[in-house]
Amino acid sequence: MMEKLFLFTALMISTCCAVTQDLSGKVFVFPKETNTDHVKLLTTRSTFYNVTVCLRFLTDLNRDYSLFSMSTPTVENAFLIYGEPANHVFHVNSGSGPTFHAVPFPQNTWHSLCSTWGHGSGVAQIWLNGKPYVKKFVTNQPISGKPISILGQEQDSYGGRFDTAQSFVGMISDVHMWDQVLTPTEIKSYMNHKHVTPGNVFNWRSLQYEITGQVLVDDAPDDM
Repeated sequence: MMEKLFLFTALMISTCCAVTQDLSGKVFVFPKETNTDHVKLLTTRSTFYNVTVCLRFLTDLNRDYSLFSMSTPTVENAFLIYGEPANHVFHVNSGSGPTFHAVPFPQNTWHSLCSTWGHGSGVAQIWLNGKPYVKKFVTNQPISGKPISILGQEQDSYGGRFDTAQSFVGMISDVHMWDQVLTPTEIKSYMNHKHVTPGNVFNWRSLQYEITGQVLVDDAPDDM
């Protein structure tokens, strides 16, 4: 009986209930490779004609990993930010997506990353540590359908089919998402830790999220 009670308690704490929290000065810590542990970001939005996602991250991984994965019932990679550090490559998907080459993001270094996409032009772009990279066509179809947005795992199906070999290990902070393409001035302000209007989809200062597994909320380091 006690063994069953312990198992039930462990299952209860492995998935944290949804909370809304000001995470200023905090980081999510992903301490291990896994095909389960992740953070789900919650929103009532279901249609996106434009997207900007910004975040900061640190890792010592030299293999592929997913930073941000948004899936809809019909498109598993509705908006995906996926790194291949060994090849100096980032992928940005919105249904199908381009590869951004010659992008250096060394290990054990804090990086500020923004990715934009607009359905009018169908063009995506990434900014890393204040530097813009070339713009590339993705799709001009809007993102439609109730999204599931995940930090730390890559969705191979709507809300699941995570792969340990694509999991993120490290720290993620200052996550914001807007339903518009930020201007270069706004992106530079984010990169330089200056004032920028918080995301109107996901706002780090008022973030609604759920944690599954061993993902920790910790104080941000001084050198971030």
